[in-house]
Amino acid sequence: MEASIDGRGARGTHAAVAVAAKCGLATRGVLYVLVGLLALQVAFGDTEKEADRTGALSELASHPYGRVLVWVVGIGLVAMALWRLSEAIFGAAGPHGRKLTKRGASAVRAVFYVVAAFSVLSFAAGKGGGRSSDEQSRDVTAQALGVPAGQWLVALAGIGIAIGGIVIFVSATRLTFREEMDIGHLPERVRQGVEALGVIGGIALGAVFTAAGGILVYAAVSYDPGKAKGLDDTLRSFAQTPVGPWLLVVVATGLLLFGVFSWALAAWQQV
Repeated sequence: MEASIDGRGARGTHAAVAVAAKCGLATRGVLYVLVGLLALQVAFGDTEKEADRTGALSELASHPYGRVLVWVVGIGLVAMALWRLSEAIFGAAGPHGRKLTKRGASAVRAVFYVVAAFSVLSFAAGKGGGRSSDEQSRDVTAQALGVPAGQWLVALAGIGIAIGGIVIFVSATRLTFREEMDIGHLPERVRQGVEALGVIGGIALGAVFTAAGGILVYAAVSYDPGKAKGLDDTLRSFAQTPVGPWLLVVVATGLLLFGVFSWALAAWQQV
């Protein structure tokens, strides 16, 4: 009898975690699709747009029932944080899901999504969550530089973000995401399409994280919080390269595709 109860409890917990994962991944997809679309508008000359989470939320809020949608996004990010927290505690799906490095990465992601969820829910409640990522990045960098050894802390944070971007980039090119997806039963063309989304989207996301980390290291070395950039300014920096706005078009398209890939993960992620 006790084993039966324990089994039902385990199945119930697993089902709840699976729902949280699907809701969180679907929500992440919405945000990245919107950010990608906004970045494309910036690349083609609409400099008033903000290609970051705040810009995406503002875009949502401008539509009928937009505030409701923003609340839904906030709740979805809470679900994402809970899923990542469960991975940190119990281990993730896949052959290496219980390794300490995997659990540590899930813990970092859980913290990230807690912060993101708080920002989105604050925006939904009209309590100061509407500041751009660039403003937030500069303020946090200024505060960090003001503490003892702050310059080193900011530099280490930038290095960590850049390394994270490189890991995302390399993982995408090696298609390691297939280990956590149940797509073997799909028709070959569908499976290849999902894999292409994962590769292209992951490369774009990795490039953005690597650039953001490098910029933060530069802000630390310069001891100038004004040089720190959020997602919006980081994306705009791609348009300031010799390639011009076309590099931003490529990266923005990649982020949009990463959003679509997140929806594919919501459908076929192993939990």
